[in-house]
Amino acid sequence: MEDRFGHRINYLRVSITDRCNERCLYCMPQELQEWLPRSEILNFDEITRLVRVASGLGVTKIRITGGEPLVRQNVLELFHRLGELTKITDIGISTNGSLLARTVENGETVARALMKCRVRTVNISLDTLDREMYRSITGRDFLPQTLQGIAAAKQAGFERVKLNAVLMRGRNEDGLSDLVRFARAENLLLRFIELMPVTTTDVLTEANFLSVGEARRRLEGEFGPMIPEPEFKTNGPALYYRFAGSLQRVGFIGAMTNLHFCESCNKLRLTCEGKLRPCLGSHLEFDIKTPMRQGATDEDLRRFFCEVVERKPEQHDFRYNYQPGRRMVAIGG
Repeated sequence: MEDRFGHRINYLRVSITDRCNERCLYCMPQELQEWLPRSEILNFDEITRLVRVASGLGVTKIRITGGEPLVRQNVLELFHRLGELTKITDIGISTNGSLLARTVENGETVARALMKCRVRTVNISLDTLDREMYRSITGRDFLPQTLQGIAAAKQAGFERVKLNAVLMRGRNEDGLSDLVRFARAENLLLRFIELMPVTTTDVLTEANFLSVGEARRRLEGEFGPMIPEPEFKTNGPALYYRFAGSLQRVGFIGAMTNLHFCESCNKLRLTCEGKLRPCLGSHLEFDIKTPMRQGATDEDLRRFFCEVVERKPEQHDFRYNYQPGRRMVAIGG
């Protein structure tokens, strides 16, 4: 699939639940959350079918997200099914990490069970190493469990474990160096992500916004010059740098300040209740669940995917007084 602007779409981010065991400030900042009715959430058969249809259109990479995907009941069954789709060659998961070290029936960790289902990469949210600040940002005192989850992911042997830290002025800017040191010690890839205007209008303000440029300058002040590595790529839009005299890479995802952010976009999003969303930073979304439940054929669904790709915007709207329409937890991380 290719859109009007030359974006070749081979990547589908699949949200499988709007539920989460944390309450992060930028995703679900209020304790009270109106969960979607279970009947509205795509079941495992529907998710697997849509991923299979997408794979026939050139999608080779999927990332399973939430909410927190690992809170979904019997979630390993879904990963087993997705792992059997031969045209999908790259399966990843985005998680807060707090459940990765949990053991399943045979005594192995969730991380190891995911690895056996052909999951290749794990993205783990870690905004701070300060336990009290972690509790303040996420609404939960889960830092020990998250660190155990990171250890379990490393032990499981994934192709890549990445740490994602959202930049928040007044919250975690003084702990960026600690995250770099931790990632270096653990041999993990760390990415810093700018806040985006999602969920509610007060998630992103002039007071709490910290740009990737300022974060990079802060790190250079402590660790020395950072050398761009434009040839190093992962599935997302991060720009990677390496510290001089070190092999450690750090990525920066600047949706708000990088004017070229959307040029290499290759993805669609499928929300947990069956909406295809061609861009996170656009209100456009299209209900594929209803025609599917009304008897649409695979060919009908293929046409639906292609029509959504045709509607994909050239770039996101985040810089243009974008007003959030849905909580991030409902769209998918």
